[in-house]
Amino acid sequence: MSKTILVVEDEPILREIMKDYLLEEGFKVLEADEGKKALALFQDHEVDLIILDIMLPELDGWSVCKRIRKVSNVPIIMLTARSDEDDTLMGFELGADDYVTKPYSPPILLARVKRLLESRQIREQEGDTLSSNGISLHFPSRTVAVDGQNCSLTHTEFEILAYLMKNKGIIITREQLITKIWGYDFVGDDRTVNSHIRNLRSKLRERAKHIATIVRSGYKFEDKL
Repeated sequence: MSKTILVVEDEPILREIMKDYLLEEGFKVLEADEGKKALALFQDHEVDLIILDIMLPELDGWSVCKRIRKVSNVPIIMLTARSDEDDTLMGFELGADDYVTKPYSPPILLARVKRLLESRQIREQEGDTLSSNGISLHFPSRTVAVDGQNCSLTHTEFEILAYLMKNKGIIITREQLITKIWGYDFVGDDRTVNSHIRNLRSKLRERAKHIATIVRSGYKFEDKL
């Protein structure tokens, strides 16, 4: 079944270019030129991924991302005409999975779309659950329970937690996480990883202690008394 991509971009030419590339690859495309319309489309349709521009009329991309994250962990790629690192980190803090700075290469953006969707599909095809130390991941539904209580994670947070738990007791470097989660073409740095780990820990509450920081090395999922 074709995946549905919601493209939220107020510049008609850029939106049309993205649409053409996505249609050529067999995706279904929904279009919005402003934030409120994007939220309405998201509510009325089953969306598999969102390409979301930050600079939108009336309701900006950050606000749209924040509202969607309250109800869904759908993968979100944010677009911006600014290269300010703080903007990038803010997007990740709000739950974005990837970040692309304009001007960008449409084929590269398409590759990132495919990578996010493929990683999601791979997880769905793996074993149904992964549990350890009060944390339980259910891959088909991509839901997480912490001590029996639902825990809402973004796509990227889910991927990071799953990778750490599958490699329990092994130190995972930030470089390994970047390669595994974002891919070789990722242009961010360690601050991006740190931001996602910080968000993940806050959601895991008392169980955050199982994600240990290994100084000058990376992170490790471990048992603690």
